Amino acid sequence: MIEHRERLAHLIESDWPHKSILVVGDVMLDRYLWGEVNRISPEAPVPVVLASRETSQPGGAANVAMNLTRLGATTHVCGFVGDDEPGRILAESIRTEGIPSSLVLCDGLPTTTKLRILGGGQQMLRVDSEQTGPRSSREYHQLLSRAFDLLPSCDALVLSDYAKGALSAQVCHDLIAAARERGVPIVVDPKSKDFNRYAGATTVCPNLAELASALNEDRHCLERLLIHAQSMVEPLQLEFLTATLSERGIALIRPAGHVIAPAAPRPVFDVSGAGDTVIAVLALCISCGVAPEVAIRLANLAAGIVVGKHGAAPVSQAELLSELASEAFFAVQQKVLSLETALVQLARWRENGERVAFTNGCFDLLHVGHLTLLEKARAMADRLIVGLNSDSSVHGLKGMGRPVNPEQSRAQVLASLPTVDAVIFFDEATPLRLIRAIRPDLLIKGGDYTSETIVGAEDVASWGGQVRIVPLVQGVSTTRFLSANSPGRKLDEPEVQSQEG
Repeated sequence: MIEHRERLAHLIESDWPHKSILVVGDVMLDRYLWGEVNRISPEAPVPVVLASRETSQPGGAANVAMNLTRLGATTHVCGFVGDDEPGRILAESIRTEGIPSSLVLCDGLPTTTKLRILGGGQQMLRVDSEQTGPRSSREYHQLLSRAFDLLPSCDALVLSDYAKGALSAQVCHDLIAAARERGVPIVVDPKSKDFNRYAGATTVCPNLAELASALNEDRHCLERLLIHAQSMVEPLQLEFLTATLSERGIALIRPAGHVIAPAAPRPVFDVSGAGDTVIAVLALCISCGVAPEVAIRLANLAAGIVVGKHGAAPVSQAELLSELASEAFFAVQQKVLSLETALVQLARWRENGERVAFTNGCFDLLHVGHLTLLEKARAMADRLIVGLNSDSSVHGLKGMGRPVNPEQSRAQVLASLPTVDAVIFFDEATPLRLIRAIRPDLLIKGGDYTSETIVGAEDVASWGGQVRIVPLVQGVSTTRFLSANSPGRKLDEPEVQSQEG
């Protein structure tokens, strides 16, 4: 993300405001009753919420439209509402947001409404008012007619299916066919277990449970699930499949393979609406011709903003730009990992079939020799983990006055390098404990070592890994540099060899 942030910022600020997106699907009203909990009811063992205020906002397909509008696009939304108070509140809320809507009134059916009751900011209960199932042929005809009128002027079509009745199989088929005929990309947020109704879309974006249901697979066997999902892409005539994996990130699936863009760890208050945000960002990116690999990373970033809010709140252009600007900082911080966190990340990389290399050292004053080692190490594998001696470890190896730079500074400098994917501290004199826990495919050290003197070489060979030695850059080392700048020390004094990079 770091290397793309300026280009993506320009995309968000300059390109998205020129895009027009049509959203068709299940619109609904999200209502929130806010209060405090101070006691348990004497009538039943349930909390009593003392209500203080009530709010409402567009939800479902209308929340997708809200996200698109807040991100700068011109947005149109089509869906069904009832002739009732929630329907009128929803229509007014959409108008207030400046979103042109084509809402079809359904006789005798209520507007889909979700009432969330919150006590002290915590959701206590959700009450749904809805009537799902098919609408009349007249109402479907009105919905399609309005969508067909808007489609020629749009840069992308979003089908937001919440299984409330708007997107029947026939409606999906007709809209996808019309969009393909005009060369308009189609992004689908599915709810039906039968993905055949979405055939011909550019991408379908299920969550993990929806994908498992469509494949009749166990959602907990992620690698098997994603491999089976690869076989869906061509029969459904999709360009690719996109799956949201909650805290694991977003998977991009093509017939030949899949990759996962991991989500950044962050506090989560409410996952409501995160999927709507992902769909909105994907639609805008696809309408601008952005590579899917980049689009899912940006969608991850936007979804991370939403889960830090209460309720299905949309993300704004300003929020996304701000998050993008700070992504460089967060990317650095997120590379400095505990061993436990690193093992979780390592499992994700291995799920993607990526080869992992490991090297280690003190990296006290980063110099050209270090950079050469890291660049060559990273070129040998898909991921590079660096084991970093802690301050106490460096002091034990190097003696008085070392390290020159404290461990957090050394870690942040290493983490800022694009060649480094993770940095892990170790307190011992050698990284053997880390090597045995990580089990790298490649163990890489500088040319001042031999296979016989590299700590962990035998262990790596025992599980089929390889040991590689990178030639040194002659005459360059931290110790020599410090010696040259320290009075009373000669350059030809011997250095104590350590497991330093």
